Amino acid sequence: MSRKLFGTDGVRGTANIHPMTAEMALRLGAAAGRYFRRDGSAAHRVVIGKDTRLSGYMFENALTAGFTSTGMNVFLLGPVPTPAVGMLTTSLRADVGVMISASHNPHHDNGIKFFGPDGFKLSDEAELEIEHLVDVGVEPAQAVNIGRAKRIDDGRFRYTERVKSTLQSGRSFEGLKVVIDCANGAAYKTAPEVLWELGAEIIPVGVSPNGLNINEKCGSTDTRLAAETVVAHGADVGICLDGDADRVMIIDEKGRVADGDQIMALLAARWAAEDRLRHRTLVASVMSNLGLERFLSSRGLRLERAAVGDRYVVEKMREGGFNLGGEQSGHIVMTDYATTGDGLLASLHFLAAMVEEGRRASDLVHQFEIVPQMLKNVRYSIGKEPLSSENVRKAIAEAEVRLQSSGRLLIRKSGTEPLIRVMAECEDEGLLAAVVGEIVAAVEAAV
Repeated sequence: MSRKLFGTDGVRGTANIHPMTAEMALRLGAAAGRYFRRDGSAAHRVVIGKDTRLSGYMFENALTAGFTSTGMNVFLLGPVPTPAVGMLTTSLRADVGVMISASHNPHHDNGIKFFGPDGFKLSDEAELEIEHLVDVGVEPAQAVNIGRAKRIDDGRFRYTERVKSTLQSGRSFEGLKVVIDCANGAAYKTAPEVLWELGAEIIPVGVSPNGLNINEKCGSTDTRLAAETVVAHGADVGICLDGDADRVMIIDEKGRVADGDQIMALLAARWAAEDRLRHRTLVASVMSNLGLERFLSSRGLRLERAAVGDRYVVEKMREGGFNLGGEQSGHIVMTDYATTGDGLLASLHFLAAMVEEGRRASDLVHQFEIVPQMLKNVRYSIGKEPLSSENVRKAIAEAEVRLQSSGRLLIRKSGTEPLIRVMAECEDEGLLAAVVGEIVAAVEAAV
């Protein structure tokens, strides 16, 4: 049975349009509550966090109603980074954690992500069972067993202390001037506080959320403002988080941007040198650049590829006992410290590398030569299946023959938006542009 509600990272869509309606959120809360209360015992808990979207209030209340209707007690964290929900789910001994966020998407979108009692995102199988309960409905708890809701005021402080504790004892960032762009999102208080407490001089950007400006011309998906701010203020480094702070992009002192692949390369090399990289392996998604794979291979390290989505990266990490992974988009997962991608955590370890090695950001962000990569997106209408078109399949097959051993081709549907993503890598940029253009044209014709 295929999933209808859940994508690669929870349930996501435009607020007040199916499936992201208050009614559906209530039903999801009730279904998840029943799923995690199957033994019928009392004292079950759920932790709910959110980012700064206006619609977060609506979904927070609807989910609370759904969970309490099945007897779950709800702990409300307010705006916190996604990794804080994973951490606090285990810390508060909760049965399930929920993050209300559409991550890097614009304000009119929102999403609902679930974490299990171990702090990791749910498996496909668990999500499918919750979908089934949404379809068939669940029996509410008796009136005497309805759950309670409580605000947890110190959730973000618990998280910041945990993040700081991952650094070497006494580590200080004094003397570093840091631009921190919080995308007007979930980390708008957390990230500046942590950096200031660790001694850095901070220049905050994107820390004035109004419910509608999350990810708007700022954050990890639009680094221009942060890059300009780094150069204008003579900062040592810039840190760009996304709306729920599970992604990060690093900007060097010259205003150049380093994506997740470069950050992972740096951390993998450092951890391998310290004999901390388990099985001498890094896990990354199929989107990561071929240059990263070559960089690792030249150092006797291995790259394991997973499906797109930090949840699938984490699943492969757990299956193989690996402790470092992530995505080109900026999800950096360190399972020694966290259960999901954590942009703030990764940025602290990048700053620690600067301090410990006494090097500038520009010396650290360029770990390998990037193989030319081109990614184009084609939007399609819900219900259409452009990849099943004979002409599209033919264009893909011809492109694979032309690339052969000189490059790589990846065609996939986005798990969070109605997009066909066409990506190719090749040393020959002329050939690269040609094959991508031909496939995009075929997909557009099918759409």
